[in-house]
Amino acid sequence: MSKHSDAPLDKLWREYGEVFETFDDLTLARWLAQTLGQLQGRVWRSSHPLVGALRLAAQVAHDRQVWHKRLATAPRDYPESACCRAPLLPLITRDVLQQGLVCQHCNGTCVSFEDVPVDVQPLLRNWAETYAPIHAVAHWDDRQQKRAGNYDRALEDAATEAERLLAAAGNKLAPALLEFYPAVIWEDQDECLDVRPEDIPV
Repeated sequence: MSKHSDAPLDKLWREYGEVFETFDDLTLARWLAQTLGQLQGRVWRSSHPLVGALRLAAQVAHDRQVWHKRLATAPRDYPESACCRAPLLPLITRDVLQQGLVCQHCNGTCVSFEDVPVDVQPLLRNWAETYAPIHAVAHWDDRQQKRAGNYDRALEDAATEAERLLAAAGNKLAPALLEFYPAVIWEDQDECLDVRPEDIPV
C-alpha cells in the first residue's frame, strides 16, 4: 500500500489504518506483540485479514519507531530484522531474487536472497525464474502482443499458470522457509495478470 497513492484501494487501506493512529505507543506495541504471537508457527496468505491488520499497525509503529522504544517484548522466537530492527516477519514475492524477503514493518528487504538458508535458495530461484516470464506477459509491448497472435488467450494462459505458481509458493516455498523463520507470509495475488487471492487454491 502506497502512502501517497490516490488509487481507491490505497485510500481504503489508509482509512483502515487510521484506527492504529489512535493507539498510544504502548497499546500499539502490545497489540503487535500479541498479534505476532498469533501468527507464529504458521504460513499466511498476504491477503489474510489478520496479516492486513498487522501490516497496517506495523507501518504506523515503524513511523513512530515503536520497536526501538522497547515498550513490549516480541515473542522470543522472532529475531530482530536487519532492515529496521522490528521482529522478523518475511514475505515471499515474485521479486524474491532481486528483493529477497520483504519486511512487513518497513517494506524493505529483511532477508537478502543471499542470506536465505542455502537449502531453500534453489527452490526460490527456480520458482522465481519460472514466474518471471509468466508475469511478463502482462507487460508485453505491441510487437510482442502481435507476435503472440491471440494476446487475450496468452494473457488468460499466463493468469492460469500464475495461479498455479502462487499456490506453489503457499504450499511448498513458504513451508520450507517456516523451518527457519517463526512465521512466513506469501503473496497470493498478481494484480497485473488480474489474479486475485480467491483464485489461488491451497
